[in-house]
Amino acid sequence: MDFDFTDDQEQLRDAVRRWVGKAYGFERRRAIAAAGGFDRAVLGELAELGLTALTVPEAHGGLGQGAVDAMVVMEELGRGLVLAPLAQTLIVAEVLARHAPEAMRAAWLPRIANGEALVVLAQQERKARYRLDVCEAKAVQTPAGYALTAHKSIVPVGDRAEAFLVPAQLGGRIALFLVERSASGVATRGYGTQEGGRAAELALTNASATRVTTDGLAALELAQDVGIAATCAYAVGVMDETLRLTAEYMNQRRQFGVTIASFQALRHRMADMKMQLELARSMSFYASLKLGAEPGERRQALSRAKVQLGQSMRFVGQQAVQLHGGIGVTDEYIVSHYFKTLTQLEMSWGDTLHHLGEVSARMQETAGVFA
Repeated sequence: MDFDFTDDQEQLRDAVRRWVGKAYGFERRRAIAAAGGFDRAVLGELAELGLTALTVPEAHGGLGQGAVDAMVVMEELGRGLVLAPLAQTLIVAEVLARHAPEAMRAAWLPRIANGEALVVLAQQERKARYRLDVCEAKAVQTPAGYALTAHKSIVPVGDRAEAFLVPAQLGGRIALFLVERSASGVATRGYGTQEGGRAAELALTNASATRVTTDGLAALELAQDVGIAATCAYAVGVMDETLRLTAEYMNQRRQFGVTIASFQALRHRMADMKMQLELARSMSFYASLKLGAEPGERRQALSRAKVQLGQSMRFVGQQAVQLHGGIGVTDEYIVSHYFKTLTQLEMSWGDTLHHLGEVSARMQETAGVFA
């Protein structure tokens, strides 16, 4: 099996890395976080690079690229801690392409591809925790279509998006709907998140909606798996840069007349961090490659990946802070922001314990060891 990236993928990586290096420095990120955690201009710049169109089918104005290309992009955005909901664009593009009727795809995918419309997934409910099958939102059919009543939490940039994909109960099963923010009965309350980003509470009161699919649970599972793969790739970029910054600091910080990088015990801890990073990187590859598998195999693979990424993120983040000492937790120093991001990513789309349970529940008698 060939694990080398193609020339086009390497060029894509270089283009995103150059943009992050030149246009998205730490001071710009700090300013965006202080202003609320979202800047439409950043999304516009990503659209100019073609990233919002990356996985949108060519028939609808996109580039038609695959999961590995998305992984490459998310890694580089992770290096720069870029506060932009590109993962949501990847999720929504995949769900609409696979589950939406043609009229909806034609209406929304070109707008998503050119960056004109930001559509986000609004699935989280307070009682659900990480379970997708727990949904109290209600949908009823009306002469004009559907009306939704729901309360969704932690919706990424929910008060700035043009529309939402919202699961709701319809006739005893979960269906998926598209709700425009401009529709009557839609209310949002935005707030900053721990790592500097933005989310919102979404309240729907008989809000008009368009049905995406009656098989909402399957669509949600796909959405979550795409989200996990994007999170894994982003986290690899975050950890890679965290390790680089830590090594740089250790080669500068001096104690007893020598750099602390010369202390054998600290070098062993750096080696352990590097090992965890590479374990995470391999499982991120695995996650992206498994997005095309059948649903059962895909879901198991993505949970496995999230378990390893969760363990690696916690270890790398905590060790980086320990090796930096007090400066590692100051807001003025960038490593504290990498640590906060890793802490939040570990809990996104299900924390490590949740996915450990998912892996356990899907084990067969052989536990996957023997054919």
